[in-house]
Amino acid sequence: MTDTTKTAAPGLQQRTELRIARDALRGLRDDLLTDAFRFRPLPPLPEDHPRLARLPEAVRGPLRWLPHAVLVGLTLLLMSVEVSTIRYDGGSVLVRALFLGLPLVMALFRPIGAFWMSIAGFLLSAVFVDFSWNPWPWTPASFVAHIVLMLVVAARTRPWTAARMWLVTAVAGIGVTLLNPSGGGPNAFVMAVISGAALAVLLCVRGWRETRRQVVEQVAVVEEERSRRTLLEERTTIARELHDVVAHHMSVVAIQAEAAPYRVEDPPEELVAALATIRENAVTALTELRRVLGVVRADLPGDLDDWGPEAPQPTLADLDDLLANVRRAGLEVESVTTGSVRPLPQGVELSAYRIVQEALSNALRYAPGASARVELGHVPVGLGLRIVNGPPKGPVKAGQGAGHGVLGMRERAAMLGGELTAEETGEGGFVVEAFLPVEPVARDAAQDAP
Repeated sequence: MTDTTKTAAPGLQQRTELRIARDALRGLRDDLLTDAFRFRPLPPLPEDHPRLARLPEAVRGPLRWLPHAVLVGLTLLLMSVEVSTIRYDGGSVLVRALFLGLPLVMALFRPIGAFWMSIAGFLLSAVFVDFSWNPWPWTPASFVAHIVLMLVVAARTRPWTAARMWLVTAVAGIGVTLLNPSGGGPNAFVMAVISGAALAVLLCVRGWRETRRQVVEQVAVVEEERSRRTLLEERTTIARELHDVVAHHMSVVAIQAEAAPYRVEDPPEELVAALATIRENAVTALTELRRVLGVVRADLPGDLDDWGPEAPQPTLADLDDLLANVRRAGLEVESVTTGSVRPLPQGVELSAYRIVQEALSNALRYAPGASARVELGHVPVGLGLRIVNGPPKGPVKAGQGAGHGVLGMRERAAMLGGELTAEETGEGGFVVEAFLPVEPVARDAAQDAP
Protein backbone atom coordinates (compact mmCIF):
# COMPACT_ATOMS: atom_id res chain seq x y z
CA MET A 1 0.00 0.00 0.00
CA THR A 2 2.81 2.36 0.91
CA ASP A 3 4.90 1.44 -2.13
CA THR A 4 1.97 2.06 -4.49
CA THR A 5 1.50 5.55 -3.08
CA LYS A 6 5.18 6.39 -3.40
CA THR A 7 5.22 5.12 -6.98
CA ALA A 8 2.08 7.00 -8.07
CA ALA A 9 3.05 10.32 -6.54
CA PRO A 10 5.79 11.30 -9.04
CA GLY A 11 3.54 10.50 -12.00
CA LEU A 12 0.70 12.50 -10.52
CA GLN A 13 3.01 15.43 -9.83
CA GLN A 14 4.38 15.25 -13.34
CA ARG A 15 0.90 15.27 -14.83
CA THR A 16 0.00 18.26 -12.65
CA GLU A 17 3.04 20.23 -13.73
CA LEU A 18 2.43 19.35 -17.37
CA ARG A 19 -1.16 20.48 -17.02
CA ILE A 20 -0.04 23.80 -15.53
CA ALA A 21 2.46 24.32 -18.35
CA ARG A 22 -0.13 23.33 -20.95
CA ASP A 23 -2.69 25.72 -19.49
CA ALA A 24 -0.13 28.52 -19.47
CA LEU A 25 0.75 27.92 -23.12
CA ARG A 26 -2.92 27.72 -24.02
CA GLY A 27 -3.56 31.05 -22.29
CA LEU A 28 -0.58 32.60 -24.07
CA ARG A 29 -1.91 31.36 -27.38
CA ASP A 30 -5.45 32.61 -26.73
CA ASP A 31 -4.35 36.07 -25.52
CA LEU A 32 -1.38 36.88 -27.73
CA LEU A 33 -1.49 34.59 -30.78
CA THR A 34 -5.12 33.96 -31.73
CA ASP A 35 -6.32 36.81 -33.97
CA ALA A 36 -3.28 38.84 -32.96
CA PHE A 37 -3.64 41.20 -35.92
CA ARG A 38 -7.39 41.61 -35.67
CA PHE A 39 -8.63 45.17 -36.28
CA ARG A 40 -9.44 46.71 -32.89
CA PRO A 41 -9.40 50.50 -33.28
CA LEU A 42 -9.01 52.69 -30.22
CA PRO A 43 -12.34 54.53 -29.81
CA PRO A 44 -12.39 58.29 -29.17
CA LEU A 45 -13.35 59.71 -25.81
CA PRO A 46 -17.11 59.54 -25.14
CA GLU A 47 -19.13 62.70 -25.68
CA ASP A 48 -20.24 62.71 -22.05
CA HIS A 49 -16.70 62.49 -20.70
CA PRO A 50 -16.56 64.62 -17.51
CA ARG A 51 -13.51 66.56 -18.66
CA LEU A 52 -15.04 67.35 -22.05
CA ALA A 53 -18.43 68.39 -20.71
CA ARG A 54 -16.97 71.64 -19.33
CA LEU A 55 -15.50 72.72 -22.68
CA PRO A 56 -17.28 74.60 -25.50
CA GLU A 57 -19.07 72.42 -28.01
CA ALA A 58 -16.88 73.72 -30.86
CA VAL A 59 -13.70 72.17 -29.42
CA ARG A 60 -15.34 69.20 -27.77
CA GLY A 61 -15.42 67.12 -30.96
CA PRO A 62 -11.73 67.44 -31.94
CA LEU A 63 -10.60 66.87 -28.35
CA ARG A 64 -12.26 63.45 -28.34
CA TRP A 65 -9.25 62.32 -30.40
CA LEU A 66 -6.75 63.72 -27.91
CA PRO A 67 -5.36 60.28 -26.81
CA HIS A 68 -4.63 59.40 -30.45
CA ALA A 69 -2.86 62.72 -31.01
CA VAL A 70 -0.81 62.33 -27.82
CA LEU A 71 0.34 58.85 -28.83
CA VAL A 72 1.30 59.99 -32.34
CA GLY A 73 3.17 63.00 -30.95
CA LEU A 74 5.03 60.80 -28.46
CA THR A 75 5.91 58.44 -31.32
CA LEU A 76 7.46 61.24 -33.37
CA LEU A 77 9.43 62.45 -30.34
CA LEU A 78 10.84 59.01 -29.57
CA MET A 79 11.69 58.42 -33.22
CA SER A 80 13.66 61.67 -33.34
CA VAL A 81 15.55 60.67 -30.18
CA GLU A 82 16.30 57.24 -31.61
CA VAL A 83 17.47 58.67 -34.92
CA SER A 84 19.87 61.06 -33.21
CA THR A 85 21.26 58.24 -31.06
CA ILE A 86 21.81 55.85 -33.98
CA ARG A 87 23.28 58.57 -36.14
CA TYR A 88 25.85 59.25 -33.44
CA ASP A 89 26.87 55.57 -33.41
CA GLY A 90 26.61 54.88 -37.10
CA GLY A 91 23.51 52.66 -37.06
CA SER A 92 20.72 52.29 -39.57
CA VAL A 93 18.58 55.39 -39.11
CA LEU A 94 15.51 54.51 -41.16
CA VAL A 95 15.17 50.87 -40.11
CA ARG A 96 15.52 51.54 -36.41
CA ALA A 97 13.11 54.48 -36.52
CA LEU A 98 10.51 52.32 -38.25
CA PHE A 99 11.02 49.49 -35.73
CA LEU A 100 10.27 51.95 -32.95
CA GLY A 101 7.52 54.12 -34.50
CA LEU A 102 5.34 51.67 -36.42
CA PRO A 103 4.35 49.53 -33.41
CA LEU A 104 3.23 52.60 -31.46
CA VAL A 105 1.03 53.85 -34.29
CA MET A 106 -0.19 50.35 -35.00
CA ALA A 107 -1.33 50.04 -31.36
CA LEU A 108 -4.19 52.41 -32.24
CA PHE A 109 -5.67 49.79 -34.57
CA ARG A 110 -4.17 46.33 -33.89
CA PRO A 111 -2.83 46.33 -30.30
CA ILE A 112 -1.71 42.69 -29.97
CA GLY A 113 -0.05 42.71 -33.39
CA ALA A 114 1.71 45.96 -32.45
CA PHE A 115 3.19 44.25 -29.39
CA TRP A 116 4.61 41.42 -31.49
CA MET A 117 5.98 43.92 -34.01
CA SER A 118 7.74 45.77 -31.19
CA ILE A 119 9.27 42.52 -29.90
CA ALA A 120 10.37 41.57 -33.41
CA GLY A 121 11.96 44.99 -33.96
CA PHE A 122 13.77 44.73 -30.64
CA LEU A 123 15.17 41.28 -31.46
CA LEU A 124 16.33 42.27 -34.93
CA SER A 125 17.97 45.45 -33.68
CA ALA A 126 19.63 43.76 -30.71
CA VAL A 127 20.99 40.83 -32.75
CA PHE A 128 21.99 42.43 -36.05
CA VAL A 129 22.88 46.00 -35.06
CA ASP A 130 26.06 46.76 -33.18
CA PHE A 131 24.95 48.25 -29.90
CA SER A 132 28.18 48.73 -28.09
CA TRP A 133 27.06 51.68 -26.00
CA ASN A 134 25.69 51.63 -22.53
CA PRO A 135 22.90 50.62 -21.82
CA TRP A 136 22.04 47.57 -23.95
CA PRO A 137 19.95 45.87 -25.44
CA TRP A 138 17.21 48.48 -24.89
CA THR A 139 18.09 51.97 -26.07
CA PRO A 140 16.54 54.81 -24.05
CA ALA A 141 13.97 55.57 -26.75
CA SER A 142 13.04 51.92 -27.34
CA PHE A 143 12.87 51.38 -23.57
CA VAL A 144 10.22 54.10 -23.18
CA ALA A 145 8.42 53.17 -26.42
CA HIS A 146 7.95 49.53 -25.48
CA ILE A 147 6.65 50.36 -21.99
CA VAL A 148 4.19 52.87 -23.44
CA LEU A 149 3.09 50.27 -25.97
CA MET A 150 2.47 47.66 -23.30
CA LEU A 151 0.48 50.17 -21.24
CA VAL A 152 -1.70 51.05 -24.23
CA VAL A 153 -2.35 47.36 -24.97
CA ALA A 154 -2.92 46.45 -21.31
CA ALA A 155 -5.47 49.24 -20.93
CA ARG A 156 -7.61 47.60 -23.61
CA THR A 157 -7.19 43.90 -22.81
CA ARG A 158 -7.59 41.48 -19.93
CA PRO A 159 -5.20 41.56 -16.94
CA TRP A 160 -3.81 38.14 -17.85
CA THR A 161 -2.85 39.51 -21.26
CA ALA A 162 -0.73 42.19 -19.57
CA ALA A 163 0.97 39.55 -17.44
CA ARG A 164 1.81 37.45 -20.49
CA MET A 165 3.12 40.48 -22.38
CA TRP A 166 5.42 41.25 -19.47
CA LEU A 167 6.62 37.63 -19.40
CA VAL A 168 7.41 37.63 -23.13
CA THR A 169 9.25 40.96 -22.81
CA ALA A 170 11.31 39.74 -19.86
CA VAL A 171 12.21 36.44 -21.56
CA ALA A 172 13.17 38.22 -24.80
CA GLY A 173 15.37 40.77 -23.03
CA ILE A 174 17.14 38.24 -20.80
CA GLY A 175 17.58 35.84 -23.74
CA VAL A 176 19.24 38.51 -25.91
CA THR A 177 21.49 39.46 -23.01
CA LEU A 178 22.61 35.87 -22.55
CA LEU A 179 23.28 35.42 -26.29
CA ASN A 180 25.50 38.50 -26.44
CA PRO A 181 27.23 38.93 -23.09
CA SER A 182 29.81 41.22 -24.68
CA GLY A 183 27.32 44.07 -25.12
CA GLY A 184 27.19 47.19 -23.02
CA GLY A 185 25.59 47.39 -19.61
CA PRO A 186 22.55 45.08 -19.85
CA ASN A 187 19.24 46.67 -18.87
CA ALA A 188 16.92 43.74 -19.54
CA PHE A 189 16.41 43.25 -15.81
CA VAL A 190 15.67 46.95 -15.38
CA MET A 191 13.13 46.70 -18.20
CA ALA A 192 11.47 43.73 -16.47
CA VAL A 193 11.24 45.55 -13.14
CA ILE A 194 10.05 48.93 -14.45
CA SER A 195 7.60 47.48 -16.99
CA GLY A 196 6.20 45.13 -14.35
CA ALA A 197 5.74 48.00 -11.91
CA ALA A 198 4.11 50.19 -14.58
CA LEU A 199 1.72 47.42 -15.60
CA ALA A 200 0.88 46.70 -11.97
CA VAL A 201 0.05 50.36 -11.33
CA LEU A 202 -2.07 50.50 -14.49
CA LEU A 203 -4.00 47.37 -13.54
CA CYS A 204 -4.55 48.68 -10.00
CA VAL A 205 -5.88 52.00 -11.30
CA ARG A 206 -8.00 50.18 -13.87
CA GLY A 207 -9.42 47.86 -11.21
CA TRP A 208 -10.12 50.81 -8.90
CA ARG A 209 -11.96 52.67 -11.64
CA GLU A 210 -13.93 49.56 -12.56
CA THR A 211 -14.86 49.01 -8.92
CA ARG A 212 -15.86 52.64 -8.57
CA ARG A 213 -17.99 52.43 -11.70
CA GLN A 214 -19.72 49.33 -10.39
CA VAL A 215 -20.33 51.03 -7.04
CA VAL A 216 -21.85 54.05 -8.79
CA GLU A 217 -24.06 51.79 -10.87
CA GLN A 218 -25.09 49.83 -7.79
CA VAL A 219 -25.91 53.02 -5.90
CA ALA A 220 -28.01 54.19 -8.84
CA VAL A 221 -29.83 50.84 -8.92
CA VAL A 222 -30.43 50.95 -5.16
CA GLU A 223 -31.69 54.53 -5.37
CA GLU A 224 -34.02 53.64 -8.22
CA GLU A 225 -35.27 50.60 -6.32
CA ARG A 226 -35.79 52.71 -3.21
CA SER A 227 -37.75 55.28 -5.20
CA ARG A 228 -39.84 52.54 -6.76
CA ARG A 229 -40.48 50.98 -3.38
CA THR A 230 -41.42 54.33 -1.87
CA LEU A 231 -43.76 54.96 -4.78
CA LEU A 232 -45.38 51.55 -4.30
CA GLU A 233 -45.77 52.19 -0.57
CA GLU A 234 -47.42 55.52 -1.30
CA ARG A 235 -49.72 53.89 -3.83
CA THR A 236 -50.57 51.28 -1.21
CA THR A 237 -51.47 54.02 1.25
CA ILE A 238 -53.60 55.77 -1.35
CA ALA A 239 -55.32 52.50 -2.24
CA ARG A 240 -56.10 51.88 1.42
CA GLU A 241 -57.53 55.36 1.86
CA LEU A 242 -59.59 55.07 -1.32
CA HIS A 243 -60.89 51.77 -0.01
CA ASP A 244 -62.19 53.56 3.05
CA VAL A 245 -63.81 56.31 0.97
CA VAL A 246 -65.44 54.03 -1.59
CA ALA A 247 -66.46 51.45 1.00
CA HIS A 248 -68.20 54.16 3.03
CA HIS A 249 -70.22 55.44 0.08
CA MET A 250 -71.08 51.95 -1.16
CA SER A 251 -72.27 51.00 2.33
CA VAL A 252 -74.50 54.10 2.41
CA VAL A 253 -75.95 53.18 -0.99
CA ALA A 254 -76.69 49.62 0.14
CA ILE A 255 -78.32 50.76 3.40
CA GLN A 256 -80.46 53.43 1.73
CA ALA A 257 -81.55 51.02 -1.01
CA GLU A 258 -82.59 48.49 1.64
CA ALA A 259 -84.45 51.06 3.76
CA ALA A 260 -86.18 52.93 0.91
CA PRO A 261 -89.18 50.51 0.47
CA TYR A 262 -90.10 50.93 4.15
CA ARG A 263 -90.37 54.70 3.83
CA VAL A 264 -93.17 54.50 1.25
CA GLU A 265 -96.57 52.99 1.91
CA ASP A 266 -97.41 50.16 -0.50
CA PRO A 267 -94.42 50.67 -2.86
CA PRO A 268 -94.76 49.20 -6.39
CA GLU A 269 -93.19 45.81 -6.93
CA GLU A 270 -91.04 47.23 -9.74
CA LEU A 271 -89.58 49.83 -7.36
CA VAL A 272 -88.92 47.19 -4.69
CA ALA A 273 -87.20 44.95 -7.24
CA ALA A 274 -85.11 47.84 -8.59
CA LEU A 275 -84.01 48.86 -5.09
CA ALA A 276 -83.21 45.23 -4.27
CA THR A 277 -81.06 45.04 -7.41
CA ILE A 278 -79.31 48.26 -6.44
CA ARG A 279 -78.60 46.92 -2.97
CA GLU A 280 -77.40 43.59 -4.33
CA ASN A 281 -75.02 45.28 -6.78
CA ALA A 282 -73.73 47.62 -4.07
CA VAL A 283 -73.08 44.72 -1.71
CA THR A 284 -71.37 42.76 -4.49
CA ALA A 285 -69.17 45.72 -5.42
CA LEU A 286 -68.31 46.29 -1.78
CA THR A 287 -67.39 42.62 -1.35
CA GLU A 288 -65.14 42.66 -4.41
CA LEU A 289 -63.54 45.89 -3.28
CA ARG A 290 -62.74 44.47 0.13
CA ARG A 291 -61.47 41.27 -1.44
CA VAL A 292 -59.04 43.17 -3.66
CA LEU A 293 -57.85 45.75 -1.14
CA GLY A 294 -58.31 43.81 2.08
CA VAL A 295 -54.67 42.75 2.07
CA VAL A 296 -53.66 46.39 1.93
CA ARG A 297 -55.64 47.20 5.07
CA ALA A 298 -54.18 44.19 6.88
CA ASP A 299 -50.63 45.40 6.12
CA LEU A 300 -50.58 48.81 7.79
CA PRO A 301 -47.16 50.33 8.51
CA GLY A 302 -46.02 50.44 12.12
CA ASP A 303 -46.70 54.14 12.54
CA LEU A 304 -50.35 53.69 11.45
CA ASP A 305 -51.30 50.83 13.76
CA ASP A 306 -53.35 53.16 15.95
CA TRP A 307 -55.70 54.11 13.15
CA GLY A 308 -57.95 51.14 13.66
CA PRO A 309 -59.88 49.31 10.92
CA GLU A 310 -62.61 51.91 10.63
CA ALA A 311 -60.69 55.14 11.22
CA PRO A 312 -62.29 58.05 9.32
CA GLN A 313 -60.13 59.64 6.63
CA PRO A 314 -59.21 63.29 7.19
CA THR A 315 -60.59 66.11 5.07
CA LEU A 316 -59.93 69.84 4.74
CA ALA A 317 -62.21 70.35 7.73
CA ASP A 318 -59.48 68.72 9.85
CA LEU A 319 -56.80 71.08 8.53
CA ASP A 320 -57.01 73.37 11.57
CA ASP A 321 -56.17 70.47 13.88
CA LEU A 322 -53.19 69.59 11.67
CA LEU A 323 -51.91 73.18 11.78
CA ALA A 324 -52.33 73.26 15.55
CA ASN A 325 -50.24 70.10 15.90
CA VAL A 326 -47.56 71.56 13.66
CA ARG A 327 -47.45 74.77 15.70
CA ARG A 328 -47.03 72.73 18.89
CA ALA A 329 -44.09 70.97 17.19
CA GLY A 330 -42.33 74.34 16.79
CA LEU A 331 -43.21 75.47 13.25
CA GLU A 332 -44.79 78.87 12.83
CA VAL A 333 -47.44 78.41 10.18
CA GLU A 334 -50.26 80.56 8.90
CA SER A 335 -53.17 79.54 6.70
CA VAL A 336 -54.91 81.59 4.02
CA THR A 337 -58.01 80.47 2.11
CA THR A 338 -59.30 82.29 -0.96
CA GLY A 339 -62.25 81.71 -3.19
CA SER A 340 -65.68 80.31 -2.47
CA VAL A 341 -65.29 77.48 0.03
CA ARG A 342 -67.55 74.56 -0.84
CA PRO A 343 -67.62 70.80 -0.26
CA LEU A 344 -65.29 68.86 -2.55
CA PRO A 345 -65.16 65.17 -3.43
CA GLN A 346 -63.75 63.19 -0.57
CA GLY A 347 -60.82 61.94 -2.64
CA VAL A 348 -59.80 65.52 -3.47
CA GLU A 349 -60.07 66.66 0.13
CA LEU A 350 -58.11 63.63 1.35
CA SER A 351 -55.30 64.17 -1.17
CA ALA A 352 -55.17 67.91 -0.39
CA TYR A 353 -54.91 67.15 3.32
CA ARG A 354 -52.11 64.62 2.75
CA ILE A 355 -50.16 67.01 0.52
CA VAL A 356 -50.32 69.76 3.13
CA GLN A 357 -49.38 67.26 5.83
CA GLU A 358 -46.32 65.99 3.92
CA ALA A 359 -45.16 69.49 2.97
CA LEU A 360 -45.34 70.68 6.58
CA SER A 361 -43.58 67.52 7.77
CA ASN A 362 -40.73 68.24 5.36
CA ALA A 363 -40.56 71.81 6.64
CA LEU A 364 -40.27 70.55 10.22
CA ARG A 365 -37.61 68.05 9.21
CA TYR A 366 -35.44 70.06 6.85
CA ALA A 367 -36.07 73.69 7.91
CA PRO A 368 -35.97 73.84 11.72
CA GLY A 369 -36.90 77.22 13.10
CA ALA A 370 -38.43 78.42 9.82
CA SER A 371 -41.95 79.75 9.26
CA ALA A 372 -44.45 78.33 6.78
CA ARG A 373 -47.55 79.48 4.95
CA VAL A 374 -50.42 77.34 3.64
CA GLU A 375 -52.58 78.80 0.88
CA LEU A 376 -55.79 77.16 -0.38
CA GLY A 377 -57.45 78.60 -3.46
CA HIS A 378 -60.97 77.42 -4.33
CA VAL A 379 -61.77 77.96 -8.01
CA PRO A 380 -64.72 76.66 -10.05
CA VAL A 381 -62.64 73.94 -11.72
CA GLY A 382 -60.67 72.67 -8.75
CA LEU A 383 -58.52 73.41 -5.73
CA GLY A 384 -55.12 75.10 -5.69
CA LEU A 385 -52.53 74.47 -2.98
CA ARG A 386 -49.36 76.35 -2.12
CA ILE A 387 -47.21 75.48 0.88
CA VAL A 388 -44.02 77.53 1.27
CA ASN A 389 -41.49 77.64 4.08
CA GLY A 390 -38.51 79.93 4.70
CA PRO A 391 -34.85 78.96 5.11
CA PRO A 392 -33.79 76.95 8.17
CA LYS A 393 -32.67 78.94 11.19
CA GLY A 394 -31.14 76.04 13.06
CA PRO A 395 -28.83 73.10 12.27
CA VAL A 396 -30.27 70.49 9.93
CA LYS A 397 -29.52 66.91 10.87
CA ALA A 398 -28.29 64.81 7.96
CA GLY A 399 -29.93 61.56 6.96
CA GLN A 400 -33.44 62.36 8.17
CA GLY A 401 -36.27 60.71 6.31
CA ALA A 402 -36.20 58.66 3.13
CA GLY A 403 -36.12 61.69 0.88
CA HIS A 404 -39.04 60.52 -1.28
CA GLY A 405 -41.99 62.42 0.18
CA VAL A 406 -42.28 64.51 -2.97
CA LEU A 407 -42.91 61.31 -4.95
CA GLY A 408 -45.95 60.56 -2.83
CA MET A 409 -47.34 64.08 -3.24
CA ARG A 410 -46.89 63.91 -7.01
CA GLU A 411 -48.57 60.50 -7.07
CA ARG A 412 -51.60 61.86 -5.23
CA ALA A 413 -51.92 64.80 -7.60
CA ALA A 414 -51.47 62.60 -10.69
CA MET A 415 -54.11 60.18 -9.40
CA LEU A 416 -56.68 62.99 -9.63
CA GLY A 417 -55.37 64.29 -12.96
CA GLY A 418 -53.65 67.25 -11.33
CA GLU A 419 -50.12 68.60 -11.24
CA LEU A 420 -47.61 69.26 -8.49
CA THR A 421 -44.26 71.05 -8.44
CA ALA A 422 -41.76 71.16 -5.60
CA GLU A 423 -38.62 73.27 -5.73
CA GLU A 424 -36.36 75.49 -3.69
CA THR A 425 -37.01 79.19 -3.44
CA GLY A 426 -34.44 81.88 -4.04
CA GLU A 427 -34.24 82.69 -0.33
CA GLY A 428 -33.24 79.15 0.67
CA GLY A 429 -36.72 77.89 1.47
CA PHE A 430 -38.95 75.36 -0.26
CA VAL A 431 -42.31 75.66 -2.01
CA VAL A 432 -44.87 73.04 -3.01
CA GLU A 433 -47.57 74.03 -5.48
CA ALA A 434 -50.38 71.77 -6.64
CA PHE A 435 -53.67 71.94 -8.46
CA LEU A 436 -56.34 69.27 -8.02
CA PRO A 437 -59.05 69.47 -10.68
CA VAL A 438 -62.70 68.73 -9.94
CA GLU A 439 -64.98 67.53 -12.73
CA PRO A 440 -68.38 69.24 -13.06
CA VAL A 441 -70.26 66.05 -12.19
CA ALA A 442 -68.10 65.59 -9.10
CA ARG A 443 -68.64 69.22 -8.08
CA ASP A 444 -72.42 68.86 -8.38
CA ALA A 445 -72.40 65.59 -6.44
CA ALA A 446 -70.26 67.11 -3.69
CA GLN A 447 -72.55 70.12 -3.39
CA ASP A 448 -75.66 67.93 -3.27
CA ALA A 449 -74.19 65.63 -0.66
CA PRO A 450 -75.75 65.99 2.82
